[in-house]
Amino acid sequence: MNAVLLAVLVMLILAMLRMHVVLALLFGAIIGGLSAGLGVEATLESFSEGMKGGAGIALSYVLLGSFAAAIAHSGVPRVFANTIISRLDQAEERHADRVETVVRRGILGALVVMAILSQNLIPIHIAFIPILVPPLLGLATRLGIDRRAMACAMTFGLVTTYMFLPIGFGNIFLNEILLSNIQSSGLNTEGVNVMGAMAIPALGMMGGLVIALLVSYRKPRTYRDMATNPSEQDVEEHAAAEAYRPMNGIVAGIAIVVAFAVQLMTDSMLVGALLGFIVFVIGQVIHWKEMDRVFNRGLTMMAGIGFIMITAQGFAQVMKDTGHIEPLVETVTNLFGNNTAIAALAMLVVGLVITMGIGSSFSTLPIIAAIYVPLCISLGFSPLATVAIIGTAGALGDAGSPASDSTLGPTAGLNMDGQHDHIKDTVIPTFLHFNLPLLVAGWVAAMVL
Repeated sequence: MNAVLLAVLVMLILAMLRMHVVLALLFGAIIGGLSAGLGVEATLESFSEGMKGGAGIALSYVLLGSFAAAIAHSGVPRVFANTIISRLDQAEERHADRVETVVRRGILGALVVMAILSQNLIPIHIAFIPILVPPLLGLATRLGIDRRAMACAMTFGLVTTYMFLPIGFGNIFLNEILLSNIQSSGLNTEGVNVMGAMAIPALGMMGGLVIALLVSYRKPRTYRDMATNPSEQDVEEHAAAEAYRPMNGIVAGIAIVVAFAVQLMTDSMLVGALLGFIVFVIGQVIHWKEMDRVFNRGLTMMAGIGFIMITAQGFAQVMKDTGHIEPLVETVTNLFGNNTAIAALAMLVVGLVITMGIGSSFSTLPIIAAIYVPLCISLGFSPLATVAIIGTAGALGDAGSPASDSTLGPTAGLNMDGQHDHIKDTVIPTFLHFNLPLLVAGWVAAMVL
């Protein structure tokens, strides 16, 4: 069996069997390396080399978690949530259901909108999640919102936006990587409307979101009530809300603006989060003697996602060093001769497998474009259909991958109180509701464009 395919299957099966994602990635990488003939020593060297590339990402996530903990320490999020809950309590009984429905839809809609904005207008990627989501958990619990719906709402915005709108991260994915690699592989993309090519796949994602929110996870789901059974963090946040003063809100606002502005100017989430945290210290929202405790809370919040990202980089490096990615693409696509329908489906499935393993659609595109472009030309696909096939094949697997930040980010925010499982409540729901509709929509696009 192809080493990449074997490694990805092993990783996914182990993760689904509730093995920790870090161990699943490590076992998958070792089996893939051995299958490719790298040997134990070379496989581990490759894995270690790849992990070095994830260190900066992990540190950025840790500092981001500490910044989010600082915001929680200010009391602003808990005061905001308490205000909404108080308004719900004051609503007349005959209007209570309607008000709760409006608030429930408002929360899910806000998550979708913020995730979309995080990819283009305010390109901060998942940086908004540990800041916005944890304060909403108490309110979401009160309203019975299924957190799987919240995970799907965020993942939809994080993935669909960059694969459809050529702004911010979308400009990088669509113009600088997708069209650029297709052009360099021998197909003239001048005059190709990239949004037109990706419109049908984006509609597939939209369909998956509608099913998730209105069908699969529409019914209320019960979680531990943090008000009656609080964790240590809940107690701390409640105490912060009790000690809240208006100046805290001003300092928090300044810190958030500074963090986001610095990130946009420097393109560094690490520097932005660090300066935002410092603003809280200077503004005396966090006293010097409390700084270590608040920072450790953030470290605890995001250390898991950071270490998974480091491990995922090692896994991806082993996959590349096996030399089996290109043969996998070539073998599968060459099996179907001139059958355009089956060939298009095969190209999409291979893209799904590669991205599920590497965890980054941005890294998948250069690998598959060089092989897919000549094949699409030989099969008679139009330039528009070729862009749709390759763009969809790259994006497939970002949602639903245990090692993708599009799933790790939502889990980090939703599991603040230990009631949201990464695999069961984020990976599987997003895989089913986004990868399957995207696979179908991408195939339809290939056939009709």
